[in-house]
Amino acid sequence: ENLDILISLLVFLISEEDKGFGPIFEEQPINTIYPEESLEGKVSLNCRARASPFPVYKWRMNNGDVDLTSDRYSMVGGNLVINNPDKQKDAGIYYCLASNNYGMVRSTEATLSFGYLDPFPPEERPEVRVKEGKGMVLLCDPPYHFPDDLSYRWLLNEFPVFITMDKRRFVSQTNGNLYIANVEASDKGNYSCFVSSPSITKSVFSKFIPLIPIPERTTKPYPADIVVQFKDVYALMGQNVTLECFALGNPVPDIRWRKVLEPMPSTAEISTSGAVLKIFNIQLEDEGIYECEAENIRGKDKHQARIYVQAFPEWVEHINDTEVDIGSDLYWPCVATGKPIPTIRWLKNGYAYHKGELRLYDVTFENAGMYQCIAENTYGAIYANAELKILALAPTFEMNPMKKKILAAKGGRVIIECKPKAAPKPKFSWSKGTEWLVNSSRILIWEDGSLEINNITRNDGGIYTCFAENNRGKANSTGTLVITDPTRIILAPINADITVGENATMQCAASFDPALDLTFVWSFNGYVIDFNKENIHYQRNFMLDSNGELLIRNAQLKHAGRYTCTAQTIVDNSSASADLVVRGPPGPPGGLRIEDIRATSVALTWSRGSDNHSPISKYTIQTKTILSDDWKDAKTDPPIIEGNMEAARAVDLIPWMEYEFRVVATNTLGRGEPSIPSNRIKTDGAAPNVAPSDVGGGGGRNRELTITWAPLSREYHYGNNFGYIVAFKPFDGEEWKKVTVTNPDTGRYVHKDETMSPSTAFQVKVKAFNNKGDGPYSLVAVINSAQDAPSEAPTEVGVKVLSSSEISVHWEHVLEKIVESYQIRYWAAHDKEEAANRVQVTSQEYSARLENLLPDTQYFIEVGACNSAGCGPPSDMIEAFTKKAPPSQPPRIISSVRSGSRYIITWDHVVALSNESTVTGYKVLYRPDGQHDGKLYSTHKHSIEVPIPRDGEYVVEVRAHSDGGDGVVSQVKISGNIFLIPNLGYFLYFSLFAN
Repeated sequence: ENLDILISLLVFLISEEDKGFGPIFEEQPINTIYPEESLEGKVSLNCRARASPFPVYKWRMNNGDVDLTSDRYSMVGGNLVINNPDKQKDAGIYYCLASNNYGMVRSTEATLSFGYLDPFPPEERPEVRVKEGKGMVLLCDPPYHFPDDLSYRWLLNEFPVFITMDKRRFVSQTNGNLYIANVEASDKGNYSCFVSSPSITKSVFSKFIPLIPIPERTTKPYPADIVVQFKDVYALMGQNVTLECFALGNPVPDIRWRKVLEPMPSTAEISTSGAVLKIFNIQLEDEGIYECEAENIRGKDKHQARIYVQAFPEWVEHINDTEVDIGSDLYWPCVATGKPIPTIRWLKNGYAYHKGELRLYDVTFENAGMYQCIAENTYGAIYANAELKILALAPTFEMNPMKKKILAAKGGRVIIECKPKAAPKPKFSWSKGTEWLVNSSRILIWEDGSLEINNITRNDGGIYTCFAENNRGKANSTGTLVITDPTRIILAPINADITVGENATMQCAASFDPALDLTFVWSFNGYVIDFNKENIHYQRNFMLDSNGELLIRNAQLKHAGRYTCTAQTIVDNSSASADLVVRGPPGPPGGLRIEDIRATSVALTWSRGSDNHSPISKYTIQTKTILSDDWKDAKTDPPIIEGNMEAARAVDLIPWMEYEFRVVATNTLGRGEPSIPSNRIKTDGAAPNVAPSDVGGGGGRNRELTITWAPLSREYHYGNNFGYIVAFKPFDGEEWKKVTVTNPDTGRYVHKDETMSPSTAFQVKVKAFNNKGDGPYSLVAVINSAQDAPSEAPTEVGVKVLSSSEISVHWEHVLEKIVESYQIRYWAAHDKEEAANRVQVTSQEYSARLENLLPDTQYFIEVGACNSAGCGPPSDMIEAFTKKAPPSQPPRIISSVRSGSRYIITWDHVVALSNESTVTGYKVLYRPDGQHDGKLYSTHKHSIEVPIPRDGEYVVEVRAHSDGGDGVVSQVKISGNIFLIPNLGYFLYFSLFAN
């Protein structure tokens, strides 16, 4: 008997008074790499849990207990610290256990590894000799290392000079090798592979490899050859994936990427001159075959491999802390997704317990504890932790007593809840006053204890008591049932039929118990109308008492449907419904299909959409091409598509053009919404039927015939492999010479022939062609071949030095008539002639000004006559010296004094430096403030008089003048205002100065 009392007390303490909880991890160990050469001398694996009472920790390694009494280990809270880590003793898999009197939980597993990066071997690396123009590979051959997350760069000749990757040179981050598509003389040097390990922050580099390019008279082109290839990749969803592809070849191949039969992922980026494809945050839909293609003028090479996208386990539904009654059953769902599909296993208090779905029957106190559901696949595991508490207590209404007052409407139904806290589940009984209640046609006691009364009468009012009893005790709770008048709809809404844009009214009124408050709720097709959000179309009529009338303003098609008015009090409600028909333009046709695609027509079929209560009178087919974003009405067969038809042809289409189609229905109320656009199709090709326009040309360089035309726009190409055939012959010739121009966007062809006489008349014509045939020739145009360049050099060339930065050049015209311009070439004596500057003037000019020259510098100058064929021989070269630079010091204005009707401005003399031109005088600009123009004065003095401004402020600018030009400006502002200072008893004139 005493033992039973003790057990009962223990159960009471555990289930009723207990406020504690089992361990919940807040920090768990993670995979750790310890550098073997680390000077830190210790490594820490973290573990922290919250629990009440405070948890106790222990650690396991490779499924064996960690001896925490050893000096090699220490604990800081739950963290395990390993002193002087040893690879042979400490590498392995660790996990932490946290426990208190509610149970134990196991942390996720973490691997402790030891990282290292050995030095490169000390042996010298042999030199590499490669013919210029050939491709080559320098092998890195990295030393032993862990982990395999190295990054690679290559040193050239000395540290820290690293080679820059471009289209011709590539460093693979997979094996570290350096690839050069074709070797140039500039590649000569000593190369070293520089390897870094970010995990252990260490870098090493190899012995230098001498690379010696062998000169070739002519480098032979050779086709693209992909030497850096990517393999099949298994990637985790959310990871970043990198694919490498690089080719040798001469010329340097271009690299293109694509995903076979699918568009490239939106997160894909191509970098390193095309050699690297990166896919960021890869998703399951990015799985597939990827291809890189390398191509140069000699050939192309392709490589393909597949990316498989896998997924780490992720919870769909997992366990949470749960309380269940003793003796009950428990199904604890734990579902995860992933790729491959994860398996489920369970731990209880840190030890293996179950696999798969977990169901517990007739639970006892022995089932209480800490449970962990683990979902795992080949890529990892996720843990869900929860505590299971078993409840056992006598019924009590302290937490959830019955309502003291329950309202119910006459003729209606009421449910009186009875929800005591009890474990195991109690048995229930009810009384009304002193009368015990039993199940009948009107009265039902539910399994959960609730009492249901149907067809309520006034006699059902009174005091009701719920009794609950289980094997641990019993309790009861009481409430009063009050009967009210029922709520009834007395004015119901009626059906309405309107046209789009009109208004409609839905009436609704009700009777109800006067002791209660009445509200009206309107719903549309089962969804409650929010009058705050829908206030444009829906409004309430608040002018009528006890009335819920609904106003629908400017009704649209979307407002057609069933409207329900619900009159409700806190006790009951009553509803009535009516239908609103809104007539309007037709809805969009559906099921649009394109068939029988030809060069200028296609067949369309569709299914009729809603006529919105007004018969469809006709259909319109609309088209859109890649040439425009606008939809246009198409010509059709038949021209008018009657409303009972569901098929037609679109005609007069452009051959070999991409089209989208849609169909629009029309009735007496207007044109409706268009159908969903069809898939984009391309019409069949046809031979061109339009000739190029604006055929002409002429001019150009010596021995050239330049032919031009206006290229046909894309809509007139009509087929693939579009180009032009250019035909020409001397004006009196018999045989047309024809050439093919394959660029569809060009409008120019230049024929070169050294035997061609200058300014010879030619007849020319142009036609278009594609893979379906040729189009018509254009009208014949007559043009002239290029003139000869002038053969004479200008004479009597002379120069005049104007300043330190300007020289004027003059010459005599040549006698030839075919001169169109003159070109002046000039360069400083310290520059090369190849860097000469040029000035071009018309053939009418006899001189030109050279500007922005350097001061005190010798220049060489020559002049040549030019036309469209080029420039003739230059004149004799002449030389000129620019003058020294103007003074660099500005005049220092020392006073600005008002005298009568004028201002006297005075400044210091400017002394030129030895490399500057001597000052010959001063220029003074007198202008309104804010304007650039004014009156300019010249003077040899150090002062000047200017008029007093009549209104506003003026600026006086002073600069020194010399043979080298004008010097730096000083300025002062003046105005006509007079300022009086009374204390001095006289007028003081003053102005603002600036230097």
